[in-house]
Amino acid sequence: MSGQKNTYALAGTSVIVTGGSRGIGAEVARRFGAAGAKVAVFYRSGADAAAKVVNDINAAGGQGLAVSADIADPAAAKAAVDQVAEKFGGIDVVVNCAGIAEYRPFEKTDAALFHAHFNTNVLGTVAVIQAALPHLPSPGGRIVNFSSALATRPIPNSAIYSASKGAINTLSHALAREFGPRGITVNTIAPGVIETEMTTKILAERGEGIKAMTPLGRIGQPDDIAGVALFLASPDAGWITGRTFIVDGGVSTL
Repeated sequence: MSGQKNTYALAGTSVIVTGGSRGIGAEVARRFGAAGAKVAVFYRSGADAAAKVVNDINAAGGQGLAVSADIADPAAAKAAVDQVAEKFGGIDVVVNCAGIAEYRPFEKTDAALFHAHFNTNVLGTVAVIQAALPHLPSPGGRIVNFSSALATRPIPNSAIYSASKGAINTLSHALAREFGPRGITVNTIAPGVIETEMTTKILAERGEGIKAMTPLGRIGQPDDIAGVALFLASPDAGWITGRTFIVDGGVSTL
């Protein structure tokens, strides 16, 4: 577990992290916990993993809550969000980390693959934001969505995944304009390749090549991303909205 780093005056805030049981989402949840936040860890499967993240949050001085929900079902998303709002006495921050990624040649893409990606990656994000909006402080609410560097720099076989993440970029930009008058910020983090369970295969196949094309000379870790989420959720980021931050170790600058 990562040690305490920047807290950005987040102690006592109420945070939802979807996809919080593994990978980047788990590290984001832990970092908020280390900052003293109350953190709801949303997960669709992997109750044991979610429980471990909650234990880490509690051990670091935060307050964790594991919440099982299929956010691709808007009714289930709303029920889960309302549960958190009642338990925590409100919601200050929403971090939409949940997502799926399956790379497949375009000729082999079918409706099931399309709907799986867009239902989780896009509809799930929409459903959680819609459910949380009545609970977010105005002004002061924070929404952080997760996209991918592939939204603007796709690779072969990533068409459907990349398109779903491109939708998140546009959604965030539009919502920033819509929610701005309420004092609610909406920003997007677009990571490059990060070493997680989801990227095991691609790193086994192309890890050395990815490292070689990264100016910082290594593979990104979940903690490299979590700190960005923490900052964007904080009062220090109150003048930042409608922006997509590509966090890829400098690959996009080449």
